[in-house]
Amino acid sequence: MCDEHSLNDMTEHLRETGRVTRRHFGAMTAGAALIATLPRAANALAIKGTDVTIKTPDGTAEAYFVAPTTGKHPGVLVWVDAFGLRPAFKQMADRLAESGYAVLVPNPYYRTAKVPVLPEGLDFAKPDDRAQIMKVMSTLSPETHVTDAKAFVAYIDTQAQVDTKKKIGTTGYCMGGPMTMRTAASVPERVGAAGSFHGGGLVTKDANSPHLLVPKMKVQYLFAIAENDDKGQPEAKTELKDAFAKAGLKAEIEVYAGTMHGWCPPDAAVYNKNQAEKAWARLLATFKTALV
Repeated sequence: MCDEHSLNDMTEHLRETGRVTRRHFGAMTAGAALIATLPRAANALAIKGTDVTIKTPDGTAEAYFVAPTTGKHPGVLVWVDAFGLRPAFKQMADRLAESGYAVLVPNPYYRTAKVPVLPEGLDFAKPDDRAQIMKVMSTLSPETHVTDAKAFVAYIDTQAQVDTKKKIGTTGYCMGGPMTMRTAASVPERVGAAGSFHGGGLVTKDANSPHLLVPKMKVQYLFAIAENDDKGQPEAKTELKDAFAKAGLKAEIEVYAGTMHGWCPPDAAVYNKNQAEKAWARLLATFKTALV
């Protein structure tokens, strides 16, 4: 979603859906007090997480890797939202690891900035703040998505905690939604399941629209769509359904009632606990079925 056309689309969407402050997407540095406490996974496994660095063709990426302390498990690549790698995403990664997955969450902006990438308190409704957010987002592109997807999947497959006999999963939030689709299309032999949560720019009029990549995938998908995103682009869900049906791939595509763009991360002002828990349960069900 980070080419110029898609960035403009996102700007207009946020204007139409109301005043959106930085906390609508998540606080990066304000501390754990602003992060909702997520329920622990049922029969949660003991886990260990660590900050790591990953060499890519474009530099060195910071990332967080967490996995159960014993055994080998399916790998999962998590793509963050516009405000980057932060405690809330580490918490979500820990929870996924407790359910039996080896999880990697990279800083997608590593080419230009280390974590924390953006200062606390930015407001998308303010032109100067919006320009700052758009500037870092514009450092990404469909090409960097693919370069990074290949590098990060390769890293996951080198970890001792990862069962390389099983498929890899990927999840993405906001701008991370299209990243999951480019990951699934660029490494189809490894990616077997994916989840997009309030993803932006999944269906565009561009020749490189993510939904046009579906024929290249070998994946089972979950699309959890925010209600206000659907109101802004109601045809997107239908085009996604058609694309997956034509490709003969399973895809659960649902608009989550009462949700606003950004409702899943636990540090978002629009966090919707009940619907986020429903989406999380559907993700685990998708992974259980497809990561074999």
